[in-house]
Amino acid sequence: MNAAEDSRLLLAPDTVVVSAGRPAREHDAPVNPPIVLSSTYVGTGTVVDGDRAYGRYSNPSWDPFEQALAQLEGAELPALLYASGLAAVSSALSLVPAGGTLVMPRHSYQGALVMASELAQRGALILKTVDIADTEAVEAVLAEGQVSMLWLESPTNPMLEIADVPRLAGAARAAGALVVADNTFSTPLVQRPLEAGADVVLHSVTKYLAGHSDVVLGALVTSNAELRAELLHHRSIHGGIAGPFEAWLALRGLRTLALRIERSQASAAELALRLQQHPQVDGVRYPGLATDPGHDRAKAQMDGFGSILGIEVAGGQVAAEKVVEALQLWVPATSLGGVESLIERRRRHANEPASVPANFLRLSVGIENVEDLWADLRQALDAL
Repeated sequence: MNAAEDSRLLLAPDTVVVSAGRPAREHDAPVNPPIVLSSTYVGTGTVVDGDRAYGRYSNPSWDPFEQALAQLEGAELPALLYASGLAAVSSALSLVPAGGTLVMPRHSYQGALVMASELAQRGALILKTVDIADTEAVEAVLAEGQVSMLWLESPTNPMLEIADVPRLAGAARAAGALVVADNTFSTPLVQRPLEAGADVVLHSVTKYLAGHSDVVLGALVTSNAELRAELLHHRSIHGGIAGPFEAWLALRGLRTLALRIERSQASAAELALRLQQHPQVDGVRYPGLATDPGHDRAKAQMDGFGSILGIEVAGGQVAAEKVVEALQLWVPATSLGGVESLIERRRRHANEPASVPANFLRLSVGIENVEDLWADLRQALDAL
């Protein structure tokens, strides 16, 4: 390790999002990495590891983001950028051997659950879903043996349950299972699963990392060279590669991640407190609330509580839908992590688990003025 790398490790994460992935400091060099538009690269002789060769294997426009994300997650190897979060999910699930057992939270990113369920239906793997917040129950499943992979999501989507990440990662390792942790909700500014024992960390880059609802990308991060080689091979052969423009936009969005998280997280905490007091709200899920069942665990293993919260609207599904329709500032949409505040009744999706209440609304808090966000929520709830 040279002096420059050594000093880099001393930087705080909110500095890393700005400084990482920059071009070398040379006279007249660009401050930002350029976009490289090429499907192939000049080369002679035998192709060896590290050669770019062809656009499906590598692109210089991916490198800066992959380096920056790895630095943020504390990984020893560059991240791998994918065409979408689901492309990254597919690559991660490819690590489960044929007929192997996958343990996954019953509340997880819907696309991951659907993909795992379809693989199970075809006999490619055995899927066991668990309440990831029930540590003892998950440990019991791991202790049964033959588990190939434990999939962690904490907080869960959309119910915001908190897993004991270090303990479960340790139990999975003892059982000989790989641990994949979806860190989309928290981002590496709030939680770093590799440090807690995960083997692979997954991101839907579309969400907080890019942060502007204008790109679709995914990423995987690991410090295990063998696993990374397998994942890289899967990306190259299955073709789930990122476009250079999208990679450039994601890096541009990453530069403001710390500011966006700071603002949206503070607003989420304030809104959770106010919503808890509203008579038309039957319940609020947010790990930052002292009354939340995951609060103590989140406080112990996270550097914040995130910018997502959930509410159950009094009056059931119809009332919840009326709230969404009455909102003027909050945007009714299915994604999260952008600068704009989004809201959605999750059970409007046919594949959403039945254990998610029909009157449950997921709120992704953006960076607008918190008083404006609250005024809009209050008028919609008051109208019930």
